Amino acid sequence: MELLKLIQKMQEWVWGVPLMTALLGTGIYLMILLRGLPILKLPRAISEAVGGNRHLDEAKKEKEKNDISAFSCLATELAATIGTGNIVGVVGAITLGGPGALWWMALSAVIGLATKLVESSLAVKYRIKTKDGSWLGGPMVTLARAFPNPVLGKYLGYAYALLAVLCAFGMGNMVQANSIASSLKASFSIPVYVSGWIVALLVLFSVLGGVQVISRLSTYLVPAMGGLYLAGCLGILIQGHDLLLPVLLESLKAALCPRAVGGGVFGTLSCTLAGSIRWGISRGIFSNEAGLGAGGISAACTQEHSFVRQGLISMTGVFFDTLVICMVTGITFCCSGILPEIAQGYYLMSNGRRVSMDDGAGLMIAAFEKAYGSLGVALLGVCITLFAFATILGWGYQGEQAFRFLFGDTAVKWYRFVYGFASLIGACFTADLIWGISDICNGLLALPNLICILALAPGSCRELYRALQEF
Repeated sequence: MELLKLIQKMQEWVWGVPLMTALLGTGIYLMILLRGLPILKLPRAISEAVGGNRHLDEAKKEKEKNDISAFSCLATELAATIGTGNIVGVVGAITLGGPGALWWMALSAVIGLATKLVESSLAVKYRIKTKDGSWLGGPMVTLARAFPNPVLGKYLGYAYALLAVLCAFGMGNMVQANSIASSLKASFSIPVYVSGWIVALLVLFSVLGGVQVISRLSTYLVPAMGGLYLAGCLGILIQGHDLLLPVLLESLKAALCPRAVGGGVFGTLSCTLAGSIRWGISRGIFSNEAGLGAGGISAACTQEHSFVRQGLISMTGVFFDTLVICMVTGITFCCSGILPEIAQGYYLMSNGRRVSMDDGAGLMIAAFEKAYGSLGVALLGVCITLFAFATILGWGYQGEQAFRFLFGDTAVKWYRFVYGFASLIGACFTADLIWGISDICNGLLALPNLICILALAPGSCRELYRALQEF
């Protein structure tokens, strides 16, 4: 118990104001160096992302077995970032920081566009070919190859890779597998050990197939799960359409002047400016992972030769993850109508279950139940399952590449087997301790990555700025 309390305190320290300031400050600095082009070029970047590889000259396209398309790389990145945090984290930001947290979350995403663009571009620019002909890249490779101090860069690269492997097994796998097992048990009464074996076998099959299988599954899974979830949210918004405008206006007012907000669509929900800023920005960064660098590992496996174009495409991940899914989640939750019904710190569901204010998943389940009845509970259960499984796949590849950097190609097969069966352990036995340790490692990923970005920023941003003007 004492160890758990220590871990929780470390979580608060790692994800505290200094890290948030560093991540946000780096994004602002990069945005200034790039003179706002990440924002101005976002429509073009989205067009490049959804347009696939139409811009590539087919005669010059490489056909190597381990190359994957730019869109598949983006899908793999999104698979790792779009997870249960897009639901639990957003609802938690609203209940802890007030409705104004939504707009601070959006602001952090806009700033994060520059960070994601730079870190993904660097990952593609400095990637290397492995013995099997595939690409290996990410902050660990960039640090080893391009950091001004080669010795320090090498050790920072090793530190980043080790933290990435730990994150893959913890936050990326075991925690997500536990979410799947818990969701399926609550929605369909499936025993956790049955879910654990199914998830473990599916994960093992996927990771043994390598990046080709993972990227192919992500290419279909990410749009499908995103579309299903957004469709469910759209139905709630249609039912609560009369609340949509008040929610938007009152939440914006809460973000700027929280004392002017009280009662109405938000019931007794407390609003403070400090709380809105803290929870909105922290949950936004936690969701899209701009500044943590892990997305660059997936970006580096692209068949796209232009690191600038791939950086633009990867940058749209922040848009889709936070400005679309997270914002829709928050607005849907606020328009569901359950907030004014919350009394004495909990919401009473139709089955008599009391959902506390700190239970983000439970509150979103309540919102879906209010709109669709028992069908809504099942629908959100399926969405949470798909989100979590996609995260396992995305982090499986990112962790594998970090493991390859540390131990070489021959050790990868052992990683894949252990990673697959880690899902079984996570589904049945994971605990708050695993969540806490992996959350700390996730936050610490930012340190070597931000050091790398800031060291290379002046030269890389000049190059990016000139190239972006041509798009």
